[in-house]
Amino acid sequence: MNPQGERWTAEQVLALAPDATSRTAGGRLAAAGQWSGAGAHGQAVWGLCSGSGSKPYQTVVDLNGPGYRCSCPSRKFPCKHALGLLLLWASGEGGVPGGGEPPEWAEQWLGDRRERAEKLAASARDGGPGRGGGTGDGAGRGEKGESGGTADPEAARRRAERRAQRIAAGATELERRLADLLRDGLASADRAGYGAWDETAARMVDAQAPGLEARVRELAAIPSSGPGWPARLLEECALAHLLNQGFLHLDRLPEKLAATTRTRVGLTTPVAELLATGEPIRDRWLVLGRQDGTDGRLTTRRIWLRGERTHRMALLLSFSAPGQSPELALPTGLVLDADLTYYPAARPLRAAIGTRHEELPHASSSSAPSAPEGCDVDTALAAYGAALGGDPWLDGWPVVLAHVVPVPGDGGWQLADERSGSALPVDPRCAGRTDLWQLMAISGGGPVTVFGECGHRGFSPLTAWDPIPVSLLDTAAQGGIR
Repeated sequence: MNPQGERWTAEQVLALAPDATSRTAGGRLAAAGQWSGAGAHGQAVWGLCSGSGSKPYQTVVDLNGPGYRCSCPSRKFPCKHALGLLLLWASGEGGVPGGGEPPEWAEQWLGDRRERAEKLAASARDGGPGRGGGTGDGAGRGEKGESGGTADPEAARRRAERRAQRIAAGATELERRLADLLRDGLASADRAGYGAWDETAARMVDAQAPGLEARVRELAAIPSSGPGWPARLLEECALAHLLNQGFLHLDRLPEKLAATTRTRVGLTTPVAELLATGEPIRDRWLVLGRQDGTDGRLTTRRIWLRGERTHRMALLLSFSAPGQSPELALPTGLVLDADLTYYPAARPLRAAIGTRHEELPHASSSSAPSAPEGCDVDTALAAYGAALGGDPWLDGWPVVLAHVVPVPGDGGWQLADERSGSALPVDPRCAGRTDLWQLMAISGGGPVTVFGECGHRGFSPLTAWDPIPVSLLDTAAQGGIR
């Protein structure tokens, strides 16, 4: 899966998790204090994790495959201990030192795997099917504590089918919950509180549908969101219904819209598979902005880029365990000569970095323009509208606004376009951020170029140029500006 000695990213590790609960539990265990005797050598990672019993759990991962072995009683593969160990190793912060030899208990299992792999390879060379038709690791036989390693396309197909069935069951149950809510009246949502929604969200976790879980939790928060919540709740119910029906009738959707629907419920293409099968696009990519966020379980970093030649927007996502910084670190204003591959979607935006050809001068240098080319308010709204036509669940679309003036007011902030006389309201969720006043200071009452996301709530500013880029939220993360 990876070359000798190359550490995986947190995203690659989390892609192995069997469900959202395992991802969360694994993230909690990705701390050096939880582990003793941890190490890595070649394609093996091992460690002892303290648990509720007197003896620590013995966990070992063979990166070839990968395969896992843990002495815990979990029936999930990989278990939370294997995920936590891999996340700690992926962080590269010294919690899992390299070098050294595996302990006896780990080496015995690794040796057995190597022996079985050699026998299977010999059988394949001799034209035989390989007795047992699998990896020989015992996962298919229900043995405790380890999972298969070598790729089995048929087994992968069956797992994908089972997960799709679970998600379909979750979508059907959410449909019943929405029907009950509309039958009883939206006022019942205000009286019911979070309890009923929490139970529904837990069912979506069981269904391995993190996208549906996120929508349920958003629905739960709306009744306490202030005046006008019934209208907002009805809108979100309609979007949840649309997503449920889209997934339940994927075979009737155009290919790209079906891909968007799968992504929205939580089915994503692994990075390695995307880079191997997708079509890379080489360009000089300008880093427009960066934003970190956390939900208590994971830290998510979002980095936006725009191609100099293609003018296409791209969004890079990277993840890390709580308290750790995501691996991908591209400063605002950097220019990359690189290949990007977009994830399948009706309106492609999220991408993964492939080959980096060279790093070009920072956008603040004399050899690069001080600000990217921007558009007016009407063009920004049209771009968001076009994107929304391909992805009705889209919250916002990245745009660069040029020649706009930030204007505070009693009804909220606006970005006024001096050329057309139009104005775009700032997203009310940004109202408490003092970086809006920083934007005003950068402007000095004159027009500026601003990058951000344009959505149905308004515009969320992220970066301003005067003349070099000022990443508003990066500054907020470093110095407390909000």
